[in-house]
Amino acid sequence: MNPIVHAELSWLMTQRLEARRDRVLVVCAGLAPDLDGLSLLGGVEMYSTYHHLLFHGYVGALLTALVCAMMARQRLRVAALALLAFHLHLLCDLAGSGPGWPIWYFWPTSRTEWFWDGQWDLASWQNSLIGMTVTTLCLACALRYRRTVVEVFSTRWDAEVVHALRARFLGEGRGEGKPSA
Repeated sequence: MNPIVHAELSWLMTQRLEARRDRVLVVCAGLAPDLDGLSLLGGVEMYSTYHHLLFHGYVGALLTALVCAMMARQRLRVAALALLAFHLHLLCDLAGSGPGWPIWYFWPTSRTEWFWDGQWDLASWQNSLIGMTVTTLCLACALRYRRTVVEVFSTRWDAEVVHALRARFLGEGRGEGKPSA
């Protein structure tokens, strides 16, 4: 799956967290497995050797949860959600990264490959459908929680998106500043 969908899935699971900072930390945890994708900077061969190896396992999960908990306000909840977001990323990769992309979950203690014979291509209809559904759910959060995934980047931009969505779907803010008849 692409990083946007990983981020959105992670953000959706954070809606009961009060602090924006904690929600952002869980989103970072959901993206963290792809830190090993930076191996692409060393070339395609290095990428194909190290992506899904270095950080797509229990060591990366524990390190990510620990760092997130240390930086969080609600430490225990964020640590638990960070572990969940991290592992959801791995599950999505096992399903939709394309055939032939195993994960070495127990590396460095084991080189046992984890994979699924039914993996679909990265550019599949399944990933597209999941992506569209998740994006819609993230935008729908504006109606209930008065925030969207845009808050990860900017609270000001998020406020604009929330305002536009609430005006469109709930009729809020229409006719403000206009004299009534």
